[in-house]
Amino acid sequence: MKNKNTFIALLFLVQFSTLKAQKKLHLDSKRPIEERIDLLMKEMTLEEKIGQMNQYNGFWDVTGPAPKGGSSKLKYEHLRKGWVGSLLNVRGVKQVKAVQKIAVEETRLGIPLIIGFDVIHGYKTISPIPLAEAASWDLEAIQKSAAIAADEASASGINWTFAPNVDITRDARWGRVMEGAGEDPFLGSKIAIARIRGFQGNNLSANNTIVACAKHFAAYGFVESGREYNTADISNATLYNTVLPPFKAAKEVGVKTFMNAFNLLNGIPATGNSFLQRDILKNNWKFNGFVVSDWASIREMIAHGFAKDANEAAEKAVLAGSDMDMESYIYVNELVKLVNENKVDMALIDDAVKRILRVKFELGLFDNPYQYCDENREKKVINSKANHDGVLEMAKKSIVLLKNENNLLPLKKSGQKIALIGPLANDKNSPLGSWRIASDDNTAISVLEGMEQYKGNQLVFEKGTDLTIGATTFTKELTFNTTDSSGFESAKKIASNADVVIMVLGEHGFQSGEGRSRTSLDLPGNQQELLEEIYKVNKNIVLVLNNGRPLALPWASENIPAIVEAWQLGSQSGNAIAQVLYGDYNPSGKLPISFPRNVGQVPIYYNNYNTGRPVDSDNNVFWSHYSDVKKTPLYVFGYGLSYTHFEYSNLQINKTSFFKNEPIKVSVSITNTGKYTGKEVVQLYIRDVSGSLTRPVKELKGFELIELKKGETKIIHFTLTDKELGFYDNNGDYLLESGTFKVFVGTNSNDVLEKEFELQ
Repeated sequence: MKNKNTFIALLFLVQFSTLKAQKKLHLDSKRPIEERIDLLMKEMTLEEKIGQMNQYNGFWDVTGPAPKGGSSKLKYEHLRKGWVGSLLNVRGVKQVKAVQKIAVEETRLGIPLIIGFDVIHGYKTISPIPLAEAASWDLEAIQKSAAIAADEASASGINWTFAPNVDITRDARWGRVMEGAGEDPFLGSKIAIARIRGFQGNNLSANNTIVACAKHFAAYGFVESGREYNTADISNATLYNTVLPPFKAAKEVGVKTFMNAFNLLNGIPATGNSFLQRDILKNNWKFNGFVVSDWASIREMIAHGFAKDANEAAEKAVLAGSDMDMESYIYVNELVKLVNENKVDMALIDDAVKRILRVKFELGLFDNPYQYCDENREKKVINSKANHDGVLEMAKKSIVLLKNENNLLPLKKSGQKIALIGPLANDKNSPLGSWRIASDDNTAISVLEGMEQYKGNQLVFEKGTDLTIGATTFTKELTFNTTDSSGFESAKKIASNADVVIMVLGEHGFQSGEGRSRTSLDLPGNQQELLEEIYKVNKNIVLVLNNGRPLALPWASENIPAIVEAWQLGSQSGNAIAQVLYGDYNPSGKLPISFPRNVGQVPIYYNNYNTGRPVDSDNNVFWSHYSDVKKTPLYVFGYGLSYTHFEYSNLQINKTSFFKNEPIKVSVSITNTGKYTGKEVVQLYIRDVSGSLTRPVKELKGFELIELKKGETKIIHFTLTDKELGFYDNNGDYLLESGTFKVFVGTNSNDVLEKEFELQ
């Protein structure tokens, strides 16, 4: 009997040891990732699988005691059970390491967490807002900027960013215009690729790269009236040709995650939209990463009226293809029941979990869960000089010169009296912009500080007015000072005695971003009044704009001799602006979005359609126009000046007739006829003159950033292929049609040379 019991005990020990060994097989880094995923999936319970689909916001200071009650206690219990796949807004090596230790060392299977954070344009060291970076048209610089952000975020324990925002938008009223690349799908696609490459690098398992997330899928940038979280109502032609190209480019370059959107599309919330997530993304495009909801967007389908309760919201979201629930508590509470009731097929759960685990394996988290938790690296990388140098270069490249009458700029470096005026001139917080939640307040270099580095001139500063009253925070509305003009007189006094006045006006950094839709695009508060009062005493004004969206500036455009679009440029803002004002950097930025004459023109964009009556051919009122203002933008897409001048000539196409699949060679000569070395963005547009669907009057299909010395000429070559000449029909099928095409090359979308060819 004793021998029998011993035998049974030994058999149990062998079986237990075998089972334990099997459970660790997924940790064998020599095995293929897909095999490791399958091995792990076999060991997971239904609850543990659904736990991987559950993401919680950071809920307690992990260096202190465990939560005692409420939702924090519930989250903590779920974390220890292995029912949490991801946390967001946990940052800093100590915090991340502590929560990761719970997931890896205290749960049954030890599946590591993926740590997410909104690293939108920098972590601690802040780059220009994304719209500003897009104005550089410098893809290499944009990629480097994203790499700097990834370097710092990863050093702080983060391995997943909810960026880039690849939403195309034509409406400056929408607050999140600051977060994207503007109005054009071609430029937006190129920038999406650059940012994803910057974040993810060449090796996702390296400790200085992070997973990128293409958002918001889809049409969020087309919300009606520019109002946040609103409905999008667009045609399939607009969806396939304008909205989706940057997302498709993101998928093709290897982005690992997508985030769905808050808006409705075709009457269905994007979070529950199977047409977007299943049909297009996962089936047609073969995307093998995972889709995360936006914050509580699964629960918000109840408010939309698309789901009657949390149970139905969970069902509709998972059926539609949303793999991870961000902070709704719905998947973790409802999916087990839905599976057990056969309302949700287990295969859908397995598919979602495999997608999430795949990204974790690719990050190397199963091989070293703590590879992002090096305190020495954190101290070395955060706010390093190299990172600040990098964002300074990005900031200078993002500045757009809109006007420079009589060569008022660049400033002389000595012998001038300069008056610096404006509520944003000495602001160290606003230039950081919106969506910089890890940054330290008031750490930006102000314009005043930047200009003080130049000692040769007499510089005097007066604020003139305040822009805001009360808290200026990420989560609070701003209150504007619209009446207090008590600072005007002191500002006018220093202006009247100055040779040149620099006025720094615009929006506060928190006036754009999520939840910051506006119905006015004028200068907020009484800044316009201040500008006009200063103009009365000194007309030599350089208007420096700090803003997160296009503004309507008809008076300034007509009256102010020099205007510099300086956006919100991040940590090194003031240094970048000063170096441009003094000519140590020749501005080369071009607008990635049209600037309207007034808000009544919005949405306004260059790649519009001609209408049946585009011009006043009959000398009467019956044509497509406004009665009170021109229908054209104040500043067009692609516009931007330099301190030098570029002359375009000799536009050539190698033939006048081509067959499909035959490359079309285009060349143009560019000469620097000015006094300075400068950079120019050479832009190529096409027009398909007639087709089965009406095509826009112009479409960007190529650009090249070049540098020319004074007097230098370069011949720039472009190649057009079927990829650039075709378009998508309303079914999403790509068409390439014969007919006449126009080619335009120039310095912006309006000032171009023109040729045409036939496609057989």
